[in-house]
Amino acid sequence: MEEQQPMIEAIVERDPRYRPEAYRFVIEALHFTIRRTGAEGHVTAAQLMAGVRDFALEQYGMLAKTVLNHWGIQRSGQFGDIVFNLIDAELLGKRPEDKREDFDAASFDMDRELVDRAL
Repeated sequence: MEEQQPMIEAIVERDPRYRPEAYRFVIEALHFTIRRTGAEGHVTAAQLMAGVRDFALEQYGMLAKTVLNHWGIQRSGQFGDIVFNLIDAELLGKRPEDKREDFDAASFDMDRELVDRAL
């Protein structure tokens, strides 16, 4: 993860909506999702969104939504922006059929999924 830090900082300079921690979190959530699903390195937007939700709850519990908000993430569909920024920086790969809109379709209600689930 340390070797990715300069590239993440460059992403944040180009798109300051999200803090560097948000990008590191998405990379870690991707690895979490791959381990959990047994995927061979590629997961769908829906799989990643479920993994993001579960990883956030595992890492931050009742504070998950607060932490994500602090990093600039106000709604779950914004994870698509982060993923595609990572793809543009060549920190993640994509298949031809992968689209940014897939993340909007797989989005979830952060209050219900992160706050209510943690209680």
